[in-house]
Amino acid sequence: MTDGVSAPTVLRILLGAQLRRLRESRGITAQEAARAIRGSESKISRIELGRNAVREVDIADLLNRYGITDPDEREQLLTLASQANQPGWWHRYQDVLPGWFQAYIGLEESAETIRCFDAQFVPGLLQTEDYAGAVIRQLDYPDAETDRLVYLRKERQRRFAAGGLRLWAIIDEVALQRPVGSAAVMRDQLAHLLEISERPGLTLQVTPFTSFGAFVAPGGFSILQFALEDLPDIVYVEQLTSALYLDKRSDVDQYAAAMDRISSMSATPEESKQIIRKRAAEFAGAS
Repeated sequence: MTDGVSAPTVLRILLGAQLRRLRESRGITAQEAARAIRGSESKISRIELGRNAVREVDIADLLNRYGITDPDEREQLLTLASQANQPGWWHRYQDVLPGWFQAYIGLEESAETIRCFDAQFVPGLLQTEDYAGAVIRQLDYPDAETDRLVYLRKERQRRFAAGGLRLWAIIDEVALQRPVGSAAVMRDQLAHLLEISERPGLTLQVTPFTSFGAFVAPGGFSILQFALEDLPDIVYVEQLTSALYLDKRSDVDQYAAAMDRISSMSATPEESKQIIRKRAAEFAGAS
């Protein structure tokens, strides 16, 4: 049923979408559904949006209220609820990983395509270990936690490296010039970008200093797309202490238009390689 999509975050979204369709097709209001599970309308909203883990007993009560008596259909949805409550592989990092970012990893794990624009740093999926460590240390993490977070970043990169994810990354040129760690760290990072730019699943663009592309949006953001029609595209916008997850069609369309505009104002992939080589040459002469 999940067609290879197994991250619990995405399974909750899929389950919620199916429950919403069942409720609406029967003309049952969120308030009426809430009474069936002795909860509130906001709880129904969170379930239908996939925001929280769900209790199987609540799903069973909702299926009763919606008149779902077919044993196979009930078993399918209850199994999905059980799978959605299983912790993801990143659960073992929850002591050092903000809760709001754990949700992103769950989405990233099942995305088919990610388009991202980064104005400050090289995107996490494209970072070397040394560059990632230098970025994380700027956030004042202790050394032990930094090491674990760097390893987590490596784990996130495995699926992309194996070809299970297509990435279209646009990086502001300022992020390639800003020193992160030592000059050697930057040289290796830029060399890594050039090396992986040939990867079939990657489209890499740089927004030049001379372009106004970086002013189209106030900061970086990502758009995640999934293979299943039941899963909407999701915009991820990271903030200092939280993140926004936008799935309303109007919001997604606006961010998609902004991404298209930034891309059109950025260098082509071939031109972007020249920009990266130029920045790498500048760090080559630094100590």
